[in-house]
Amino acid sequence: MKKTYIFLAAFFTIISAQAQIDRTVMPKAGPAPEINLSDPESFRLNNGLKVMVVENHKLPRVSIQLSIDNPPILEGEKAGVSSLTGSLLGNGSKSIPKDEFNEEIDFLGTRLNFGPQSAYAQSLSKYFPRMMELMADAAINPNFSKEEFDKEKNILITGLKSEEKDVSAISGRVQLALAYGKDHPYGEFTTETTVNNVTLPDVEAFYRDYFVPANAYLIVIGDVSLEEVKVLVEKYFTPWTKAVPPNFSYTSPKNVPNTQINFVDMPNAVQSEIAVQNVVELKMKDIDYIPVLIANQILGGGGEGRLFLNLREDKGFTYGSYSSVNENKYSASRFRATASVRNAVTDSSVVEILKEIDRINTEPVSEKELKNTKAKYAGRFIMALEDPQTVARYALNIETEDLPKDFYKTYLERLDKVTIEDVQNAAQKHFNSSNARVVVTGKGSDVLENLEKITYKSKKLPILFYSKTAERTETPNYKASIPEGLTAEDVIKKHIEAIGGKAKLESVDSYSMTAAAEMQGMKLYLEVKKTANDQFMQNIKMMGNSISKQVLDGNKGYMINQGQRKDLSDEDINKIKEESAPFPELNYLTAGNITLEGTEMVGEKKAYKLKITANKSVFYDAETGLKLQEVTITEMQGQHIQSTFTFEEYKEVSGILFPFKLTQAVGPQNFEFIVSEIKVNDGVSAVDFE
Repeated sequence: MKKTYIFLAAFFTIISAQAQIDRTVMPKAGPAPEINLSDPESFRLNNGLKVMVVENHKLPRVSIQLSIDNPPILEGEKAGVSSLTGSLLGNGSKSIPKDEFNEEIDFLGTRLNFGPQSAYAQSLSKYFPRMMELMADAAINPNFSKEEFDKEKNILITGLKSEEKDVSAISGRVQLALAYGKDHPYGEFTTETTVNNVTLPDVEAFYRDYFVPANAYLIVIGDVSLEEVKVLVEKYFTPWTKAVPPNFSYTSPKNVPNTQINFVDMPNAVQSEIAVQNVVELKMKDIDYIPVLIANQILGGGGEGRLFLNLREDKGFTYGSYSSVNENKYSASRFRATASVRNAVTDSSVVEILKEIDRINTEPVSEKELKNTKAKYAGRFIMALEDPQTVARYALNIETEDLPKDFYKTYLERLDKVTIEDVQNAAQKHFNSSNARVVVTGKGSDVLENLEKITYKSKKLPILFYSKTAERTETPNYKASIPEGLTAEDVIKKHIEAIGGKAKLESVDSYSMTAAAEMQGMKLYLEVKKTANDQFMQNIKMMGNSISKQVLDGNKGYMINQGQRKDLSDEDINKIKEESAPFPELNYLTAGNITLEGTEMVGEKKAYKLKITANKSVFYDAETGLKLQEVTITEMQGQHIQSTFTFEEYKEVSGILFPFKLTQAVGPQNFEFIVSEIKVNDGVSAVDFE
């Protein structure tokens, strides 16, 4: 009974105390938590390799991070040699063939990755000695075989070719080249030509020159002891040849004297890539480093950033708009504010991005913005400490960035002290709209007219034109004259004649096509069947399963998406009928409402643009008459979505030319279908349309 009285007394004491708390007043924030980040113990080998060890016995695992802190390397006419070196490292060693090496890595359940000047391994602590041995062997005695070199070279070239029409990839490369210059390591272009200049001896020379211990750091974190690490490192890394990498000198990049638009014409672009960028001088040791990060987060660090809230949530111009700022101890770095936007709002988006950059310079951020951003950074920082790679990076930064030893231990304390004035001062120093490059990569025929009208702060923004390789070019001419008397009917007839002639096309009752594309490493299969009797079947499969199917049999039909079947509406049937004819140009001849809109460039080719319907345009090669592209606009959830089909690599089948490469672009996604087979008047039956 006494225990009951004690419990009740304590209970009412708590209730009484709580009743005295004013819950309308937000409690004051406590002091920034103390960060218990272990200092690494370190030692150095005679060859220059510095080793840092952080013991952490909470879990039976170990991570090993090898980083070589060399200045940026200019590769010049052999650009791509570093990438090839990185892809060849880790393919076994001179003593262990690649397959045996990889099998042992898998058997141990470990991870081992190499870059051109780095390596990372992770394993259970009981396998740590062998993991250290394997990493050292692969790093010091690489197996550079001609077979693997040729394979990796082909992979790199294939990747570069796939980027030739990738608007986002081209935009990113041009942004770097314009910011730094093409004779700077960060601005130089890797091309098929430069990669073809690289030989296996070049890779071996790059490895000898730059994969050296002079600027190398080996960071070991986990369930190990300093003594164990020292024994293993001295045993396996002492043979690493002592050498000092060569130095390069290059021009320091500068900002442009006035805000200007740098335009890159990509006729296949379905949206515009915008980047407003400045060259900035920022290092981790700078006193305003943390305020700059906070300013960037508020401006465009995520879904709560001002750019995102303006361009997406308020205006609906884009799926997202963001900003970034980087530090670099060796060179100037960049501040960028970016967005991928619909063609129709390219000019408006440029203006809104510039406005937001100005606003964070001229208007102090709010207390709420500052508080929320500090909380976000604090949370990220604390969560990141659970990752061994983060701890390794922190230890490396203290060594290489000239940071005080307590830089990360006092990080939250310094974060908490950042004021609104600090943020504004940092933004004014590093984010500037008065000398910004506005790099726009997009379809000039759609966006240039409005871009040329942009005025900002009562000044018209000049436009300079650049190629996909960042070379200055002339102003593109999108209004090339149409030959006198040329009509839409003439263009259609030329196309029909070019692919086989009217009589030949009219003799086709049906045809079938099969093609395949890759999506996220998986095969996407396309099957299309058409007849001259308004019958149409399109089936897209992945891993043997149909993910999208459309069937039309005269005046009825259905569609299946992800297993859900739906009968076609009258509107759907009419739309599919437009696509169901084996050769729609035969119908275009009698349509009567098709107009010749003018000429545009499709890739490198001049094309005649025909307006087929209010939402569909088709482009025909002015020289050959072949169909190059179809552009269709559809409305979805209040937004206009543009779908672009590009036709290439025409080949003859049964006396008729068909495109064997079909590229479909919808929003930011591209699907490149390679046709494997086309059958004319064969392979189609009534069962296909049931």
